Amino acid sequence: MGIFEIILGAVLIIMSIAIIIVIILQEGNQQGVGVVTGGADTFFSKNKARSIDAFLSRWTKVFAIVFVLAVIGLNALSFFK
Repeated sequence: MGIFEIILGAVLIIMSIAIIIVIILQEGNQQGVGVVTGGADTFFSKNKARSIDAFLSRWTKVFAIVFVLAVIGLNALSFFK
């Protein structure tokens, strides 16, 4: 087991834990009831791009991209070994 495999394995573990934590912190998308009662048109829903939910959504995408790249790199290292 080479040093690159150890590093990519550690990155894979860290990214998987980070993805789980960021997804758990996100709020559920419960717009069904809000649309009926008119509650979906609030100040928070209009400024969603600047909210914590948008921040967590962006970081979920970043962690997922790094996770996929680590998996591809780890598979490439094991294939060419």
